[in-house]
Amino acid sequence: MGLILLLAMSCGIPKGTALKENTYVPSAYFNSADSTTIANLNWREYFTDTDLISLIDSALKNNQELNIMLQEIEISKNEIRAKRGEYLPTVDLGAAGGVEKAGRFTRNGATEHALEIDDGTPFPEPLPDLMFGASASWEVDIWKKLRNGKDAANKRYLASIEGKNFMITNLVAEIAESYYELMALDSKLDNIQQNIIIQSNALAVAKQQKEAAKVTQLAVNRFEAQLLNTQNQQFEVQQAIFEVENRINYLIGRFPQPVKRNSVGFIELRLDSIEAGVPTQLLVNRPDLRMAEQELAASKLDVKIARANFYPSLRITAGVGFNAFNPAFLLNPESMMYSLAGDLVAPLINRNGIQAAYASANAKQVQAVYKYQQTILNSYVEVLNEVSRLSNFSKSYSTKKQEVQILMQSVEIANNLFNSARADYSEVLLTQREAMDSKMELIEIKMKQLSAKVNIYRALGGGWK
Repeated sequence: MGLILLLAMSCGIPKGTALKENTYVPSAYFNSADSTTIANLNWREYFTDTDLISLIDSALKNNQELNIMLQEIEISKNEIRAKRGEYLPTVDLGAAGGVEKAGRFTRNGATEHALEIDDGTPFPEPLPDLMFGASASWEVDIWKKLRNGKDAANKRYLASIEGKNFMITNLVAEIAESYYELMALDSKLDNIQQNIIIQSNALAVAKQQKEAAKVTQLAVNRFEAQLLNTQNQQFEVQQAIFEVENRINYLIGRFPQPVKRNSVGFIELRLDSIEAGVPTQLLVNRPDLRMAEQELAASKLDVKIARANFYPSLRITAGVGFNAFNPAFLLNPESMMYSLAGDLVAPLINRNGIQAAYASANAKQVQAVYKYQQTILNSYVEVLNEVSRLSNFSKSYSTKKQEVQILMQSVEIANNLFNSARADYSEVLLTQREAMDSKMELIEIKMKQLSAKVNIYRALGGGWK
């Protein structure tokens, strides 16, 4: 009869909408089949600046978000312990004591009055009741619902570890990118200050030539206005430096203070060759991909758990102990009591709620598949973009550097011609402005190059191992 009931109930279980994940990725980036990848490098090998290494070390110890994530991992670990305990028997020890006085003219009172405990020994009044013993309860995990719950919690624990690794990857990248941005701002400020000196000298020459009646006050005003404009730019850069320093301090978990860095030779910083490897390595190296994979595995187990709720559950309960009205008789073998029972319970009335939970678990499993595949696609596109950025910014840097060299020569030529009254002051102004702007653009391109170096390392899954 029970088997017939079980078959009838299983026929009413709705079918799931399980979706199989697609892990396909292209075989190469830009037709490069070299499997060597910088993702396998420790971040200390990839970033060699000692000041930057010191900042990253401090961030990995003191960053508040990372410390919060570590506590999330502890919470996930405790959830595994709780789930593991659910499919093990529960055993309780207990003792109880009480006293009862039944009314004389009640069924219990009349019965006690008429009976004797022993010959000539009536029931005590009031009647004590003493008991101690052990009780056990165990839900037999027939459909693996509880074990799947433990396995799902374990998968989410592993996902939280990968989430921590992903946070480390991003933290290392954010510190490095901010550090290079700080170096770029220092270089910009140095460029502005060098141009202030050049423009101050040009203004002094213009004033001398005005006294010699070679130029008018208009030329002096134009030189002075350009100098004031350049002086004003340094305040904006100084504010940007202040904010980037504070961003780094926040990531490190400390209050604002000057950030030690090496700002010498920023423009000439070399970029070593970058090996991206092959796309399939992303599935192993990217922590966010590994996290999405664990979340997907957990969602599949959740579907099995929700499906098991349609089937009957078997619970076994047992107890053993001693029960007597007098402490002298409590340990007497005749005072021993025990019980054993089994309950087979199947859902009947609340099947709509169970069906809804099952449908939700299926929808979340499909959602996890899409999220996993989205993460794969996003990872590949990120790497592809950063490889392209490195290539194009390297070419851009080469051409812009030549432009800067030509314009710096032009500034010197223009100043010499102006000093000998062979060039108009407007040519000098224009050349100085073009040279300064071109140098600023060169610094920006170098910063983008270094940003691409950081981001391709992050995109490939480096920095957490």
